[in-house]
Amino acid sequence: MRNKIIALLAMAGVLTFLSGCTQVNQDITEDSTGFWNEYIVFPLSKTLLFFADLTGGSFGLAIIVVTIIIRVLLLPLNVKQLKSSKAMQEIQPQLKELREKYSSKDAQTQQKLQQETMQLFQKNGVNPLAGCLPIIVQMPILIGFYHAIMRTSEIQTHSFLWLQLGESDPFLAILTAATTFLQQKLMMAGGAAAQNPQMQMMIYIMPLMIGTFAFFFPSALALYWIVGNIVMILQTVFIRKPMMKDATGGAGE
Repeated sequence: MRNKIIALLAMAGVLTFLSGCTQVNQDITEDSTGFWNEYIVFPLSKTLLFFADLTGGSFGLAIIVVTIIIRVLLLPLNVKQLKSSKAMQEIQPQLKELREKYSSKDAQTQQKLQQETMQLFQKNGVNPLAGCLPIIVQMPILIGFYHAIMRTSEIQTHSFLWLQLGESDPFLAILTAATTFLQQKLMMAGGAAAQNPQMQMMIYIMPLMIGTFAFFFPSALALYWIVGNIVMILQTVFIRKPMMKDATGGAGE
């Protein structure tokens, strides 16, 4: 839980830092200098331009296509996250026993609890940081998308459906929060988080944070979030389903 909160705060902090400390008001071009511009923002901008050309000049469709590609590339991390969540669920009884065994709050007892907890994680192949990994990996992509959208002049004046992609849209912000909530709910369903009040709280904190960002940021970025959430929801359903079948089959045996 603590690691996940740190990752989320880091995401917000880095996003704020990069938004204010790089040339966010300058168009991105092949002449833009600096590691961030050359290797993250400009390639993302070129990718959006490429797919916009393929889709008849639609930057909305380009964002959807690129988002799906990104989510497919991140699929192995999401599978790892779900497997780790399932493994964490299976060792909950043993974790509970350890906490009862080392219930004393003195430093020596708590150190022993941490040591045996880590041994239990290693024995069962559980990585407590697996839940943070997709968030950490997605951070530069998300921030890069923000800059690519803000600094690609064609997007600022482009429309898609009822949206002006360079402007914020309240309805899209609400939809971003709603899909984030559903995605988080599915990711945590049936896992160790279901019994953890602090983790349950994250189901509400994350959508509120992302929805607030979407309320102030261009709707093009909110479109990226929404499509990404929908793909994640589908991935979670189709990945978790066989896992649940395996678990049921194992219990039946």
